[in-house]
Amino acid sequence: MRKLLFLLSVWLCLAGWTPVRAETVTMTDGSTFSGDIIKADDNGVMLRAGDTYTNLLWGRFSQGSLKQLAANPKFQSYVEVFIDPDMSQRPAAPKIHLNPVKRMKLPANPSLLGGLVSSSLGLFILLLVYVANLYAGFEVAVIRARPPMQVIGVSALLPLIGPALFLWLPIKEGAVSEESAEPLVQAVPSGQAAGTQDIQVVDVSWKQEETKKVEYQVFARGKFTFNKRFIETKFGSYIGVPKADALKFTMEAKTPKGQFTVERIAQVGATDVIFETVQSGQVTVPFSDILEITLIPKTA
Repeated sequence: MRKLLFLLSVWLCLAGWTPVRAETVTMTDGSTFSGDIIKADDNGVMLRAGDTYTNLLWGRFSQGSLKQLAANPKFQSYVEVFIDPDMSQRPAAPKIHLNPVKRMKLPANPSLLGGLVSSSLGLFILLLVYVANLYAGFEVAVIRARPPMQVIGVSALLPLIGPALFLWLPIKEGAVSEESAEPLVQAVPSGQAAGTQDIQVVDVSWKQEETKKVEYQVFARGKFTFNKRFIETKFGSYIGVPKADALKFTMEAKTPKGQFTVERIAQVGATDVIFETVQSGQVTVPFSDILEITLIPKTA
């Protein structure tokens, strides 16, 4: 044992260390250690108490013990970094200078309509909406069998509301002008003999009244709107099995593809009608292609 102590003393002398007087140090957890400090480095110290050697880390020393050891020049360089500075030793906090900031001016927050009116693009969009409103009024007038100028005028005064109002109203039955409501009297076709006209003129009065009731009826595009409702209302007797007026009149349908003699109407769809014709059998004709429908009285 003595040999070991001798060798340790020699090693300490060679390392430039000599045993330090006994020290009593306190840890952060309140425990204390007493003994001679025989070694110190960046990590801690080696404390000898009799034959017991204890390694203590600097981080476990209390502030009082660190300040106590800092008085010794041998330990000062190790413990300085672990000693908390006093308030008086702390440097004054730097003064914070707030530089003025030039902030952007927030734009005004107008309403939706105000934003549209205040810009050229917004005005252009409003113009497109207004023109579309007038066109919608015209389409509603066609669908609901209303006078186009009436619906367009109301739509011009009440944008969006006008077309919606007429679209909500039901289709007006017989919504045609007085001159359109009355059957048109046409000249007798050239195929009829002139003698037939003379007989009708000199016929008895009751026969003349009956003849007036079965005059030509012409339904031309422009004066009438051809759609499903109109066909079902005006020519309902031709749908399916001919009856009533279909037995008294022969129907002639004029389209861009030609003129057809219609025996009956096979079917009425949403956008077109199927005619049973004498010339070509069943012919499907869109409503937009119907130029004229003529009802010709059948001869006795």
